[in-house]
Amino acid sequence: MRVWITGASSGIGLAVARHYAQAGHEVIVSARNPETLDALAHSLPAHAEPLDVTIREAVLDTVRRIEAERGPIDLAVLNAGTYVHTRAVDFTTAGAAAMMAVNYFGLCHCLEALMPAMCARHYGHIVAMSSLAGYRGLPYAGPYAASKSAVMRLCESLQPELAQDGVTLSVINPGFVKTPLTDRNDFPMPWLMEADEAARIIARQIADGRFEIRFPRRLAWSMRLLSLLPDPIYFALTRRMLRDA
Repeated sequence: MRVWITGASSGIGLAVARHYAQAGHEVIVSARNPETLDALAHSLPAHAEPLDVTIREAVLDTVRRIEAERGPIDLAVLNAGTYVHTRAVDFTTAGAAAMMAVNYFGLCHCLEALMPAMCARHYGHIVAMSSLAGYRGLPYAGPYAASKSAVMRLCESLQPELAQDGVTLSVINPGFVKTPLTDRNDFPMPWLMEADEAARIIARQIADGRFEIRFPRRLAWSMRLLSLLPDPIYFALTRRMLRDA
């Protein structure tokens, strides 16, 4: 199987790339830093394709080059993403736009590049990285939660059409996974898991063809319950998450 992974230089992306490389699959890794990516590709081993997913033409060119030189992409794990802790008093349109540029529009660029060819050959599996934070807005995570909610709604909309054309679409909604992004957090992270454990769960559920891959189970069900609560109860709970200025 030929697997393309974006955001592969660290965290979940790196762990997923390592998992598939060790399983004997042909792995292509993409990330913004060419030097880091080359070292990673050599160690896996994998093929490196440096890429900034926020640049539409670069994404289109990268996918065209991979498929022309190496063959069709069987599985694309679209993992590139970013997170910035954002208080309401620090909110800016530019900051929100920067978050959407990577987490949402970066994904859109990849989908635009992948979907026509996969639909034409009636085969392929696309996996989009979202987050349990996309279920409902949380304090200090407004732009991030909005971008991940957008990913979830987009994937829900695309799934029936892609399935009709023989293409599988999955969305990953992880909780707290130990990565360079979560290392920035200064608050408790319940059920924090290692990236390698997350990668095993992701690969297993990709193989099962699941639409939504969510973990850890206890946090996923807690967030699902929160999403169903009436607003007064929900806001009473989330106010408890606030800290003194």
